[in-house]
Amino acid sequence: MPSAPQASPGRNDPFTAGNFRVEIQGITSTSFTEVRGLEVSIDVVDYRAGDAKVNTEQKLPGIFHVGDVTLKRGITRDLSLWNWIHAAMNGSLNRVPILITLLDQADTPVLTWKLSNAWPRKWSGPALNAGSSDVAIEELEICYEGLEFAAS
Repeated sequence: MPSAPQASPGRNDPFTAGNFRVEIQGITSTSFTEVRGLEVSIDVVDYRAGDAKVNTEQKLPGIFHVGDVTLKRGITRDLSLWNWIHAAMNGSLNRVPILITLLDQADTPVLTWKLSNAWPRKWSGPALNAGSSDVAIEELEICYEGLEFAAS
């Protein structure tokens, strides 16, 4: 009987995107079907010194920006995401850390993104359709102030 193929030593295969965990401080543990928007960008500042001998500009780094993250999950009786944004709508903004952890095939953490001072900015309910048997999905868009990324 042939043996299963083995990865060669030194080979660095990419991880699959479907095995991950999201932990929101203060929110009951839940499963999400999708995470979108993990990104960072840096503004470019064009600079030219007044005494420069050439008419070209220097490109300097400016302010960095992190993108909003959208979390999707099947809607259940668990109202923790709704309660979080509802509290913010009523003036009680709760900023929390969020950990998004990519897992390998053995459910071992391999990469982690940490979102600092995160809070909900938009909640979307499911699209309801009497002719559909799709899972009802809720979305929560989260803004945050800092992003750390590390291997686990």
